[in-house]
Amino acid sequence: MRLLPARLWPRFLKRRLPSSLWGRALLIIVLPVALMQVAVTWVFFDAHWQTVTARLSEGLAGDIAWAVESYKEDPRPENLREIADRAERSMQLSIVLQEGRSLPGGGRRRGSLFGALDRSLSQALDSRLDDPFWFDASGRRYPAYVDIRVQVPHGVMRIIAPRERAVATRGHIFLLWLGGATVLLTTVAILFIRNQVRAIERLASAADAFGRGAEVPDFKPHGAKEVRQAAHAFLDMRERIQRHFEQRTALLASVSHDLRTPLTRLKLELALAEPSRRVNDMKRDLGEMEHMIDEYLAFARGEGGEMLETVAVRDLIDEVAEGARRVGASVEVEADPGLEATLRPNAVRRALSNLVMNAAAHGEKIRVAARTLPSGGVEFAVDDDGPGIEPENYEEAFKPFSRLDEARNQNVKGVGLGLAIARDVARSHGGDVTLDRSNMGGLRALVRLPG
Repeated sequence: MRLLPARLWPRFLKRRLPSSLWGRALLIIVLPVALMQVAVTWVFFDAHWQTVTARLSEGLAGDIAWAVESYKEDPRPENLREIADRAERSMQLSIVLQEGRSLPGGGRRRGSLFGALDRSLSQALDSRLDDPFWFDASGRRYPAYVDIRVQVPHGVMRIIAPRERAVATRGHIFLLWLGGATVLLTTVAILFIRNQVRAIERLASAADAFGRGAEVPDFKPHGAKEVRQAAHAFLDMRERIQRHFEQRTALLASVSHDLRTPLTRLKLELALAEPSRRVNDMKRDLGEMEHMIDEYLAFARGEGGEMLETVAVRDLIDEVAEGARRVGASVEVEADPGLEATLRPNAVRRALSNLVMNAAAHGEKIRVAARTLPSGGVEFAVDDDGPGIEPENYEEAFKPFSRLDEARNQNVKGVGLGLAIARDVARSHGGDVTLDRSNMGGLRALVRLPG
């Protein structure tokens, strides 16, 4: 396995660390606790448990060495019975002589859980016994005992010793306490972190809902001091923005009234004037001026004050298509009658109308389709069979007052705000408008609105 260069390790770790605040905070709490518990467990087994086990093994090996040497000095059955009786009363050892036997397999059997008992008991017996020996500390046959056998002149002396005489058997209690404390501390940390993160998540949801025009009446600051400060700042910002909307709406209503009053007078005077070529030109200029004012006011006004509603998408598209058909456009609609979406209907209707009328100005056939996105939300597609736009000019087309017309011929109806208004509406919903090549040969405008 090849190791990564040192300069790549930060990037490697960054890709694999949690990206959410919840995950990172949990990692900050849990990882040190886990490392501490591992270190404590390692020190416990390395320093305390092994030391105690080694001393117990040395004591057991001493008792076994005494029994073996005592028997070898006087191998009579009477002496063996006396040794066995004394060992059972004073040392908790069961000793029997298996005459004519030899050690199993000619070696030492190992297999205890941690290996420390194997090493300690083997070293202790090696240092105390001159005779060959074999032992089984695995606990497979006798879970509570250690089976030790020593080769003696007339056979094999078998010693069965309680396991607690060779190993510190209470180590698992320490591990249980350690594990229980770890679970308890981790649970408390998870609950505390979750409560703090939930406050941030609610603040983010409220900000997102406000950005899409939805009301969040039940939002109240809570959580840590810094989170509450951020929430109060958000509420103050929301009030300032809403106040700005109200002031802008009032201003635009006043401007609209002030501009339309003289326009109405001019239209009335032209209607009463004698028909002539000059009067017709003035009517056409007046109509173009009125259209330009409507476009400017629509772009400046937006639909910021409109609330979100759940509407039938097919009905919304049909209204837009019918409006385009009344001015001579050929519009085809493709949408599921049961498709619904939560949006600001007047704003979306204005955006789709701008896109459809823009398509009608450059093409003969138009198709408006809608579908549900896999991630939720809805996507509108407006296709035409016109000349389209070069890909390098897609973003330029969204700039206000841009008509991709170097001469900026004022005889062409429109002021270059249709796409800008459509993108502004889509982004106010948290979505966007993008352009692409249509399979009808012209331009495709995709409006994606999240759910």
